[in-house]
Amino acid sequence: MNRLSRRDALLRFGKVAAVLGGASAASALAFDRGGAGVVRPGAGQQTRDYRPGEPGPEGAPADLAIARGDTDATLLVRRAVDALGGMRRFVSNRDVVAIKPNIGWDRAPVHAANTNPFVVAELVRQCLDAGAVRVVVTDASCNEPGRCFTRSGIWQAAYDAGAEVVLPTTHRFRNMRMGGEVLDEWPIYRPIIEADKVINVPVAKHHNLARFTGAMKNWYGLLGGRRNRLHQNIDVSIADLATFLRPTLTVLDATRVLVRNGPQGGNISDAKDLFTVVASTDQVAVDAYGCGLIGVRREDLPYLRMGQERGLGTTSWETLRTVEV
Repeated sequence: MNRLSRRDALLRFGKVAAVLGGASAASALAFDRGGAGVVRPGAGQQTRDYRPGEPGPEGAPADLAIARGDTDATLLVRRAVDALGGMRRFVSNRDVVAIKPNIGWDRAPVHAANTNPFVVAELVRQCLDAGAVRVVVTDASCNEPGRCFTRSGIWQAAYDAGAEVVLPTTHRFRNMRMGGEVLDEWPIYRPIIEADKVINVPVAKHHNLARFTGAMKNWYGLLGGRRNRLHQNIDVSIADLATFLRPTLTVLDATRVLVRNGPQGGNISDAKDLFTVVASTDQVAVDAYGCGLIGVRREDLPYLRMGQERGLGTTSWETLRTVEV
């Protein structure tokens, strides 16, 4: 055979590279059920957007629902989600749903350092009733995961409700380019981003650095690696995370809140019962309302302002269609 000229060789190489690139992109979409990253216009920040589409012609009853006045966490969750149009607005047949509570700490429910297990279990049941083929409950814990999942009560409650409970291990993370101001490339927890729908279920509590941890701060459990390095610029890192992951639904557990010595707590006297659950598709609004439950002003949380500036939601939750149920 005649030897290829340098020009012909380069042309053939370019065609092969294009084919391989297309195959790579297709395989990435097949692997990543949440879809490939979307670049925000005018910025390099990557996103995973799981938000529901617009409600039907009849609209949604509310944009933000506040359920209170009942000591049964299960009923509070049911009332809050129903006020937004019910779980079928958010979960469809054959969906794989990832539920992301706060399971960061080796603490019992009475300490209010983790999400109430009954809140998590009710969301699992609702997702399955709405047609989900699989519901994964998981978090990347700060303390030893087995102890956190067990002592929090979430492992047993979620499993009994029909969920697959997944503990974090090294092979479940993969490096991803996030393109944030602080979070550029980082190990990301795959069981969450590979789902079809993502439900964020934080607990409302004090945080010694961020002052308040709720919906936006709960995404720290999406990260592997040395997360404590991010504490030097915690507000921007929280905003980066909330920009990266836009959940299908946020349900804030304020049935029992940690008012001081967060995020771990440890003393029963640091927590108090509020018997409140807040639900919305706006994670910024949830935090703007939730921080007031522990006596923190929204104006004192820079990451909320950043979230609003990035178009993630509004700090003026009162401007939304808000209902108390």
